[in-house]
Amino acid sequence: MDKPFRKTGEPSISESPLHPRRQSRRIMVGPVPVGGGAPISVQSMTNTKTANVGATLQQIAELTAAGCDIVRVAVPSQEDADALPRIVAKSPIPVIADIHFQSRYVFQAIDAGCAAVRVNPGNIRKFDEVGPSICKAATDAGISLRIGVNAGSLDKELYAKYGGPTPEALVASAMKEARMFEDVGFHDFKISVKHHDPVTMVETYRLLAKQGDWPLHLGVTEAGPAWQGTIKSCLAFGALLAEGIGDTIRVSLSAPPVEEVKVGCKILEYLGLRARHFDIISCPSCGRAQVDVISLANEVTNGLSGITAPIRVAVMGCIVNGPGEAREADLGVASGNGKGQIFIKGKVVETVPEDRIVDTLLKHANAIAEQMKADGLVADQSSGPVVVPVVGE
Repeated sequence: MDKPFRKTGEPSISESPLHPRRQSRRIMVGPVPVGGGAPISVQSMTNTKTANVGATLQQIAELTAAGCDIVRVAVPSQEDADALPRIVAKSPIPVIADIHFQSRYVFQAIDAGCAAVRVNPGNIRKFDEVGPSICKAATDAGISLRIGVNAGSLDKELYAKYGGPTPEALVASAMKEARMFEDVGFHDFKISVKHHDPVTMVETYRLLAKQGDWPLHLGVTEAGPAWQGTIKSCLAFGALLAEGIGDTIRVSLSAPPVEEVKVGCKILEYLGLRARHFDIISCPSCGRAQVDVISLANEVTNGLSGITAPIRVAVMGCIVNGPGEAREADLGVASGNGKGQIFIKGKVVETVPEDRIVDTLLKHANAIAEQMKADGLVADQSSGPVVVPVVGE
């Protein structure tokens, strides 16, 4: 693809401090590398009607600002397929077309310039017949594919053979489809084997990771509402990424897509796989607290929601751990006895009454962020991860 893509943030991290990355082959999704030691990318999916080009592009812009590397759009109708060229032309990040049932939309998505196409061979009509043609079209266009195996759409024969969507059944389905592609000489694809249960999902990816060097897209499908889905995704992704398994991720939530990206980026940050951005440390509420820590932490978090500099802010409510945590952060407060001691880089700079703690922290945080920006420590549009540099730049 020769269109310019937005570059974001500082360089991502490709190696985990917890475990060496699994060796996988590299594919490209537009200018974004997946696998082969490339930084783990964050994906999400729009929930607009794809045919509504304006609404879809607006949501893609919001996802991009939140740190999304790659976006997927649903193509269930002819109108959606017809909208793809306009969306691809204006999207600041690579677009993947999500195709089910109708193979003709796959070819239309490729012609539209999509960076990749997601296909689920288990529900594409006559895939045995059209698969080779799809591979040839993708090869000619220089794009990659994703084989998407889901527990909810498992091939009926495999479902019967294994007695349900077990890890063994999902892996067997993925390998059958991978061999189908590889038998016609097509290798530019990644695989996902999603399940709604985190334990089953982890077992499935562990099995699949041993069978070949395909890049793997991680996801817990139908994970649920925001709080439940976040927990499931953190558990499953944490287990696999800590073992070096996974090349790109999508957090699936029954929530606005931007929330998926926020969770995905934070998972990578806290696993040491992406440089940290703004982070807040706050103590749990307990009987020692001499201020309303919950309200204080929420006010500070909301007040600093626009900060993109990698600042660590500590909001502490008592004298036990408060001074130590506040001292270790870039900016912190140790609260008690109706006042707060404000720390910057380990030193107390002022003591303020309790009703001025929030305003004082916000003032110092913004000043630190501006200084970081002036010192070149905050890249333009650094709200998200890196997208590989513009082609030809």
